[in-house]
Amino acid sequence: MSEGRPRTGRIRQAVAGIAVVAAAGLLLWLGGDALALTREAMIALLVLVGACVLFFTELIPLGISALLIPVVLCLTGVLTEAEAFASLCDDTILMFAGMFVVGQAMFATGVAHRVGSWIAQWAGGRPLILILGMGMVTVVLSSVLSNTGTVAVLLPICLGVAESSGVSKKWLLFTLANASGLGGMITMAGTPPNATVHSVLVQAGETGFGFVEFAWIGIPVSLVGLLFLISPMCRKLLQVPFQAALTPTSGEELSRISMASREQEHSAGQQLLSVAVLIGVVVIMATGWIPLGLAAVAGALLCVIVGLLSAKEAVEAIDWSTIFLFAGTLALAEALEITGVGHLIAELVVALCGGEINYYLLITVLFLFCGLITQFMSNTAACALLAPIGLQIAQGLGVAPKSVLIVVAAAACSSYLTPMATPPNTLVFGCGGFRFQDFLKAGMPLFLLTYLLCILIVPAVWPIR
Repeated sequence: MSEGRPRTGRIRQAVAGIAVVAAAGLLLWLGGDALALTREAMIALLVLVGACVLFFTELIPLGISALLIPVVLCLTGVLTEAEAFASLCDDTILMFAGMFVVGQAMFATGVAHRVGSWIAQWAGGRPLILILGMGMVTVVLSSVLSNTGTVAVLLPICLGVAESSGVSKKWLLFTLANASGLGGMITMAGTPPNATVHSVLVQAGETGFGFVEFAWIGIPVSLVGLLFLISPMCRKLLQVPFQAALTPTSGEELSRISMASREQEHSAGQQLLSVAVLIGVVVIMATGWIPLGLAAVAGALLCVIVGLLSAKEAVEAIDWSTIFLFAGTLALAEALEITGVGHLIAELVVALCGGEINYYLLITVLFLFCGLITQFMSNTAACALLAPIGLQIAQGLGVAPKSVLIVVAAAACSSYLTPMATPPNTLVFGCGGFRFQDFLKAGMPLFLLTYLLCILIVPAVWPIR
């Protein structure tokens, strides 16, 4: 019986998904002439609806769902083969692939584990200092490395520290998971949504974002977010009792309880080299000396050449699901642009608002809608689906596209409200003693703070006109 219910649920989801796509197809067939839709435009709309269904239900792996998009668009003649698969050679795709490898070198050599251990010992039995320190380390690491990888490395350290010192495991792990999302907002490599909005802008002929330009919103959100995570409000919402002091965790205990300590130790030279490679790549990206993708790939190759990773480990470090998801949704954005569907949706949104729409209303609607769906589906997918539409609305209203798309990216990163919103949430959910309501109650203030900071900061940094 335990296997029958999941299968039944998947069958129901499949039937519901087919029904949604079929209904959308029927509506398009009946109303296509009234909307002056071409055959290619109707196909692009159906692919958009189908992608939404597959991304939301995850009936098949997200990476496979995303790869279906360029295949269908190519087979139906909406895009040529070169147009459908051009995104696989996108500079941002190369950047992510390279940074996955550079980041894995940091994890494999034990640098991330060592930093976490230092923070645990430095806290000296003070719970707020310990939680703040772990949060700051997580923010810094996740700003340039994989959020999931950062949490996976620091999770056993946090569990061990909580067990030996008596600090609240739930509070510490909630901070760990959310700090990884906050840190991801700071750079283009920090999270796929940032890279997505950059690529959508470039693809449309607009000026893209700089590698560290996201820090204008990412750093304030991270600082305010960390202050909330260590605040009495967060502690009360998580129903965690106050602790004035803890039992300090010794270096021997950390070595005993940490997962990384049971792996083969690496030399200090290898650790320093992995840090040097990461810093070098980030500096080159920030200065714009060479293209982002080239800098990241060069750094990845250097990690293999100097022996920080084997060639097999480097290939395995790349999250191919993210790569395929990113590439597939960029093909969809191209189709929506070429067929005029994105422009049509933008016109409909403006018409529903009476022909005029206030900028703050626009970004509020986009933030809330994107922020809602990202709690139940991949933030990359949520951003990739809404970014092209936000671009078209901004262009139709004469609003600077950057001032709209940066809000979409921030909303997609605000995955605070459910345990399935992002892999870091899922990682800590089972071992932290959480309930579903914990994420909703304690995550909602963080969600609202992110929205308020967007309203205050975005127009000042990225002018509306």
